[in-house]
Amino acid sequence: MMWNGEDSLATDMARLESVWAAIRVGLRRDLGARLFDQWLKPAELGDYCPESQTLDIALPSDFAANFVSAQFGDRLRLAWRSANVEVREVRMVRARQAVGPRLLPVAVDAAAPATGSASEPAATHCNFDPRHRFADFVVGDTNRLAFSAAQGVAGRDKPRYCPLFIHGGTGQGKTHLLHAIAAEFSAHSPQDPVLYMSAERFMMEFVNAMRANDTMAFKARLRAARLLLIDDIQFIAGKGSTQEEFLHTVNELIDSGARIVVTADRAPQMLDAIDQRILSRLAGGLVADIQPAALPLRLAILEAKRAVAGDPPVPQPVIDFLASAIRSNVRELEGAFNKLIAYGQLTGRAIDLDFAQSMLADAVRANARRITVDEIQKVCAAHYRIDAAEMRSKRRARAVARPRQVAMYLAKQLTPRSLPEIGRIFGGRDHSTVIHAVRTIEALRQSHPEIDADIRALRRQLEG
Repeated sequence: MMWNGEDSLATDMARLESVWAAIRVGLRRDLGARLFDQWLKPAELGDYCPESQTLDIALPSDFAANFVSAQFGDRLRLAWRSANVEVREVRMVRARQAVGPRLLPVAVDAAAPATGSASEPAATHCNFDPRHRFADFVVGDTNRLAFSAAQGVAGRDKPRYCPLFIHGGTGQGKTHLLHAIAAEFSAHSPQDPVLYMSAERFMMEFVNAMRANDTMAFKARLRAARLLLIDDIQFIAGKGSTQEEFLHTVNELIDSGARIVVTADRAPQMLDAIDQRILSRLAGGLVADIQPAALPLRLAILEAKRAVAGDPPVPQPVIDFLASAIRSNVRELEGAFNKLIAYGQLTGRAIDLDFAQSMLADAVRANARRITVDEIQKVCAAHYRIDAAEMRSKRRARAVARPRQVAMYLAKQLTPRSLPEIGRIFGGRDHSTVIHAVRTIEALRQSHPEIDADIRALRRQLEG
């Protein structure tokens, strides 16, 4: 479906409605009448942004939007992409007071002459999730710095630090903060273009622009942004030309006074195969980490969700069980809570501790054995009283090399990482180095009881 301007609005909307009606028929057939009527029957078309090819599906509540996104999101995206219309992304959102399909205007190119009145926005910020706001972000000791820094970047005043680099594990709230920054900034500066994309999308668009011999338009669009948000920068690792373009973009935006926020799954100095000039730029602003949510924060997150979930009620023992058992990341914690509510609503069964333990047994087992290489490095460094950075250094002194070998051995035993991946995390070492470390520690455990005792103690600490 091509965007042809204001005159084609009615035609385009009619086509969206026609495709949506067909998709609904297929969903009801595939999912069954009961499940469809419970969750998808109330869904209606929301906004469509032709620039990002993003379509909103509006649902009655935040909880319904979250649940449908988690349970049926992939199915809906596949259905729309298979319908021969230009819909690349589908978002589940809470319905506005007046729901109905609305085609959002394309963002104005910064190089194009301005038209219309001064009160009309120069760009439309149409690819931000309205559910992710600062008001919905639960703050604790493990994410307070990142939250405060994000508010500073989004505020009216010029931020003290640029760029802002936020790092943390999967599902800890990095993307939530990016969307919240975009929403807050757009609210007070609607005339200023905002650009949000994943690093993977950045790479794909840049490659497509090179193939089409149209890199100037790509460069102009990025450099027009007054707020640039890039998610998961680690995905451009090893992509030389993409990194070069990203570096030039960052340099020009910083020089022009624009605001930049970048996220990654680890700190700048731990990113492998990323140009050192990029790392230097990113580390030159403010680096804020989000640590895994501690128990008090997990409890606070669940309390916030319980306050808006409605029936069936979730008793405190179930909240305590969830907070203690689901420790890996916030996204899984919220997903486990949503699962209990959904099953309770579908079956009519009261939610109690036995029910929760039965329904979430697989999730609890998965959390009990999920250990990261980063955690292993930190625990081993603390045990042997060396700096954690030594795990990735080139030093070969015995006081450093032996703890590093122990950490590599445990990484092989306790994580699903491959040997090359483990080697890269340990300072870019070859997989053969990891193999040597594993064999060395296995032999030492047989001949040196103190090494075997260390391994057992470290495993208990990591698995407990």
